[in-house]
Amino acid sequence: METGIYARVSTEEQAKEGYSIRAQEQKLKDYARVKDWQIYDVYIDEGISGKNIVERPEINRLIDDIKSGKVKNVLVFKIDRMTRSTSDLIYLIDLFNENNCAFNSLMESIDTQTASGRMFLKIIGIFAEFERENIAERITLGRERKVNEGYTLCSHTASYGYDRPNGQKIQTIIDSEAQIVREIFDLFVNQGRTFTKIALTLNTRGVPTKLGSKWTTTGVRNILTNNNYAGYVRYNYEDEKRAYKVKGQHKQIIAKELFERAQHRLEKTKRITMRKEPKEENYFANFLVCAKCGWKLKPHNSYKKLKDGTISFTGHYECSNDFVGDCKASSMSANKLEQAFIEYIERIVDFEEDNIVYLNEQEQKKEENQNLILKYQEKLHQFELKEREALDCYVKNIFTIEEYRNAKTLINSDKQLICIELERLRLDSEEIIDNKIQIANNIKENWNKLSYSDKRMFLMQFVEKIVVENEKIGTMSKKGKERTQRKIKIFDIVFKEC
Repeated sequence: METGIYARVSTEEQAKEGYSIRAQEQKLKDYARVKDWQIYDVYIDEGISGKNIVERPEINRLIDDIKSGKVKNVLVFKIDRMTRSTSDLIYLIDLFNENNCAFNSLMESIDTQTASGRMFLKIIGIFAEFERENIAERITLGRERKVNEGYTLCSHTASYGYDRPNGQKIQTIIDSEAQIVREIFDLFVNQGRTFTKIALTLNTRGVPTKLGSKWTTTGVRNILTNNNYAGYVRYNYEDEKRAYKVKGQHKQIIAKELFERAQHRLEKTKRITMRKEPKEENYFANFLVCAKCGWKLKPHNSYKKLKDGTISFTGHYECSNDFVGDCKASSMSANKLEQAFIEYIERIVDFEEDNIVYLNEQEQKKEENQNLILKYQEKLHQFELKEREALDCYVKNIFTIEEYRNAKTLINSDKQLICIELERLRLDSEEIIDNKIQIANNIKENWNKLSYSDKRMFLMQFVEKIVVENEKIGTMSKKGKERTQRKIKIFDIVFKEC
């Protein structure tokens, strides 16, 4: 376990009480050796008070190494060597927990690997929780007071159309964005455009959102429901019981009457959300992923009543990202998609039938890999012994800290190469191919016998996603017109682990 040793003594303490940095360091090094811990580095703040951690360079260097994952265990002589401030202690304990870093104090016998050590941390945690709740209450009161005074919260990003530079309380209008806000309200209220058509219009013109991304129906709705544009600031708008608004100190972008007309139309606009399971005939729904943009494909069906009274069904799938103009992937027939799916499965099955010799070679390779894994594990053990020898030399003052760290760096470099090779060999030994072939065989034998609902259940059990595209393969002339020829191509089927 990579251990960071921290020691501190102030000038006053050393004069009055005889504290010695070197004595602390030596005892901590001996303790680490007994515990068989690897010392990453020693952090010493000499002649500095423990009243806070801001003015101590070495403890801040230790914090950085903990955050970067270099140190996984902290060892101190006494807790007050680390800090005398309760709030700083709570911060450090939270830091250790968040970064999966253990903590040990030699004199207080605190070791988080023991029951008593964990009990101590729980007690600290109770005080930490109490302090956090007090802070949360003060923050809430401060936010409410700020809103009541007419200032926007926007702690991260201001609303589209506004900006609030650091140190400035009142948000200011960005003219180019404000014009888009007015256009959105005009398109929705006066021209009767839907969210989808508004998003498509903006994306077609290349107008970016606040964060530089594409417009979506949700983004358009958020603009239309934000009373910030009518000159108000809001608080807890996502909680209907606690939500309220007050007149803001900023300039409004649209008239209050226009905003109210938009809310009136929004109340009449039914919000459509996919809440139900897809129809039985759309058994591929939620599994298909567009190869162009990574969005899911949505099903669309058309039904026609024939002369004999039966209902004819035609289905196809379209990229859901196409509705707002961000993806130009072509739609695809459900029947042709299923045929492409079956052909892809057959290619996997044929792989087994035509490559028995290859699979036997794979089994032989797995056995060879296992022998190599054993050899690399033995090499890894030898380097671990060298690492312990280097630590002993450091503790006995044969090595300086720099010599120890240089030796440890060289050893770790060799160990890392061995670990990478071990991981590669283990992955090569996994029987992923056999599992994939088994599922494909099952699909080939039973697919045509399954009902719509059975096919969906089968996909839910075995398939994670299907990456697909209606690929252009050429053009053809028909009745004097050029027509694009396309073929559905499945790039990958990701199977679930069984």
